[in-house]
Amino acid sequence: MSPRPTLGRLLRCFLADPVAVAGLRLSPQQGKTLRALARCRTGALGGQAYFCPHCRQEHVVAHSCRNRHCPQCQGALAVEWLEKQSQALLPVPYFHLVFTLPHGLNGLIRQNRAALFKLLFDAATQTLLEFGAERLEAQLGITAVLHTWSQTLGDHYHLHCIVTGGGVANDQSRWVATSPRYLFPVRALSRRFRGKYLAGLGSLHATGKLEFHGQLQGLAGPEPFAALRRSAAQREWVVYAKLRWLPLTDLISWALPSSKALFQTQVGLALSLASAKASLAPSAS
Repeated sequence: MSPRPTLGRLLRCFLADPVAVAGLRLSPQQGKTLRALARCRTGALGGQAYFCPHCRQEHVVAHSCRNRHCPQCQGALAVEWLEKQSQALLPVPYFHLVFTLPHGLNGLIRQNRAALFKLLFDAATQTLLEFGAERLEAQLGITAVLHTWSQTLGDHYHLHCIVTGGGVANDQSRWVATSPRYLFPVRALSRRFRGKYLAGLGSLHATGKLEFHGQLQGLAGPEPFAALRRSAAQREWVVYAKLRWLPLTDLISWALPSSKALFQTQVGLALSLASAKASLAPSAS
């Protein structure tokens, strides 16, 4: 029986074809990732030899690449993370929201990934928390997962947020529920999210924390950068909201494998799960 196909085996077959490789246009980071995944669990990375006293045989286990994009290396971590999230689930409705950055900022994001991804998390989660505090007087629970490409593998930076349908009251006395089918108006969310992100961009630029290379060097000055922000501000930013369409554990597991980077902001669930569940429990009569 032939061994089960893996992404590494497919990549090794592909990279063995010089014609196919010549047609690739990869960044240095993409090329490094591709090579790491192709070498994963092969002799190219070395390995460990073990002797089994029962079968009297020596077994060689190849080293893994440990790259965060590798499904073989990250599978166990993904399962562990999913189990941890499942333990924190509350018996309440959950909503799925997506905060998307305009493609006009793609070039800037590519050159400032760490700073602008963090800003995306901050702007989206702060927007949700503020809406929860203002409209519900409660603190929401949020799990956020970053996706950086579209279904066609083009740059498409967006944040998937799994949000509780309500939250623990600010005084922690009770659970404040939303409508089971409606969380917040998406246009209002979109505009506050846009304002927060663009304000953060301005702050990063003013403090010299953004880099501009190659074709983007012309945006480094105050006026060109201000024009970029004005152009982004004139567009409606996409925020999508929907009541969960899958069991929540399925929704989380769906979001996990295709995410390029994973950060979780268990903001509302930082409150003890026990007290939150207690506030949801029916009172004794």
